[in-house]
Amino acid sequence: MEKIIEKAATLVEAFPYIRSFRDKVVVVKYGGSTQPEEGGSDTVLADLVFMETVGMRPVVVHGGGKEISRRLEEAGVASKWGNGLRVTDEEAMAVVEDTLFGVVNRRIAEGIEALDGSARGMSAKDAGILYVNQHFALIEEGGKTEKLDIGFVGDVERVDPDPIRMACEEETIPVITPVGLGPDGKSYNVNADTAAGEIARALQAEKLVFLTDVNGIIRDGSDPESLISTLHINDVDALVDTGTISGGMIPKLQACVRSVKGGVHKTHIIDGRVSHALLLEIFTREGIGTEIVQ
Repeated sequence: MEKIIEKAATLVEAFPYIRSFRDKVVVVKYGGSTQPEEGGSDTVLADLVFMETVGMRPVVVHGGGKEISRRLEEAGVASKWGNGLRVTDEEAMAVVEDTLFGVVNRRIAEGIEALDGSARGMSAKDAGILYVNQHFALIEEGGKTEKLDIGFVGDVERVDPDPIRMACEEETIPVITPVGLGPDGKSYNVNADTAAGEIARALQAEKLVFLTDVNGIIRDGSDPESLISTLHINDVDALVDTGTISGGMIPKLQACVRSVKGGVHKTHIIDGRVSHALLLEIFTREGIGTEIVQ
């Protein structure tokens, strides 16, 4: 009986959150490293279906870097590099697009459907969501800053949120591949963190949640207990300058800051390997990761 009562208490705790988030959009960046194929939790899709069932409007933007690397190797497409940066030429971009939309996107959408949810796989290019310009890497050479052409990599110019809103209104979960349409009509790969942030801004989402393979922002890398549970956007630059935030976490934090400044209520960075991480972060008082607020 006590266990049954505990279950009821959990539902009661979640109730005010369920009520306040009804009809609110939550953008979830589902990183490749947190998907079950890479050792992540297999509960993420169940969490998404639960959120949609109780009236929330989850939107998924997915990555898939490791899957892309494997597929490029299998296809015999040699990786080309310029100044330490991977160059995405036309041959590589074809593999990238086919992998992200044809493999990863389909796998996520089919997983949601298998749980009796309703999903709509969407290429951000073909659905007319992401419009981009070519991204040029900036390098320092001889005291000068020069642009380096790294191929079909895009910077988001604008987002059309209407196709996503329409999918949400039809009570389906949009699953979005971050490939954008360039001015030349060709496909450009977009950093999934950046794409998620721009989509959240365009939708004026209630939340933007990054599922990662770390448990949030740690002040001291040697001490997992030094988790920063709440981070103000004004403190982000100092953490980057001191090296507390580095590597792949930087574009996530940049997307969080830009999103919050652009109207997203809260952003979160959580460990997607934890069972039911989304529900724990959204529907409990304590949460499990780092929230970034203004």
